[in-house]
Amino acid sequence: MFKNKDNQAAKMPAASKKLSSFSRDKLLTEHIPMLTMLAPFLIFFFVFTIIPIFASIALSFTSYDMISPAKFVWIENYRRMIVEDTTFSVTVRNTLIFAIIAGPLGFLLSFVLAWFVNEFTPKVRAFLSFMFYAPSLVGNAYFIWKVAFSGDSYGYINSFLLSLGIITAPIVWLKTEGYLMTIVIIVQLWQSMGVSFLSNISGLQNVSRDMYEAGAIDGIRNRWQELRYITLPAMQPMLLFSAVMQIQSSFSASTLMIELAGYPSKGNAVDTIVSLMTDMATVRYELGYACAMSVVLFVMMVAARLLVGKILKIFEK
Repeated sequence: MFKNKDNQAAKMPAASKKLSSFSRDKLLTEHIPMLTMLAPFLIFFFVFTIIPIFASIALSFTSYDMISPAKFVWIENYRRMIVEDTTFSVTVRNTLIFAIIAGPLGFLLSFVLAWFVNEFTPKVRAFLSFMFYAPSLVGNAYFIWKVAFSGDSYGYINSFLLSLGIITAPIVWLKTEGYLMTIVIIVQLWQSMGVSFLSNISGLQNVSRDMYEAGAIDGIRNRWQELRYITLPAMQPMLLFSAVMQIQSSFSASTLMIELAGYPSKGNAVDTIVSLMTDMATVRYELGYACAMSVVLFVMMVAARLLVGKILKIFEK
């Protein structure tokens, strides 16, 4: 009798392994359609995102001009950025100022607008959503802003201020160092509203009404308490997506500055890391140095992403 029990105990691990192997095979078979559909995206993501990231990191330690073979220079590019290149330090300052102001302000503004618009009837909400999303559809229409901030009396802003008697002579807005950062932040907010606004209003639409009813039973008495304890925790994925989009757009902004203020701008007032990096790579052909700048920018964006994630976790409690 004891012998039979020992034989059964010995056979159990083998049976368990066979069952586990069967479960893995079944699980893999069930996921084949999903993996097949994801394969093209994963291939393109690996080829056009992962490989370029590692290639940039590798090239940042070289002197490379696309003509001569890359020459390994160790940390010379990073030393040059920190010690010698005063323009780089200015672009880092401009990038941080622009990102710290335009990023959070755009994020908050898009959420507040979505919160207000969500209270309207479906038809009015659809119309207002289109109106707020429209700037992102014509995001490269810088001509209207050039006309608005034109430095002569025919510019909309100068004409309006002259008619009110606030100024006595036209202001050259786009060539005056003190005004440039404010102007590009205003235009950036106008441009970046669309995607963040849509993601936030989509998140608000997906919050179950049952949660608000349950909250009312538990003691929530006003809209601010609903926002703090129900809406924001329920919208964590959409809030994170909106925040990441704002981080990406604010840290990678350069076309806006170049179109409005030219490159280099007056006193390098609105030149960013991306602007300088583009100049180094496409005009001066210092690709190794440009790659080192891209690595620094990548680290800054990752740090900002981690910081935003920690801030948003506060609302989970």
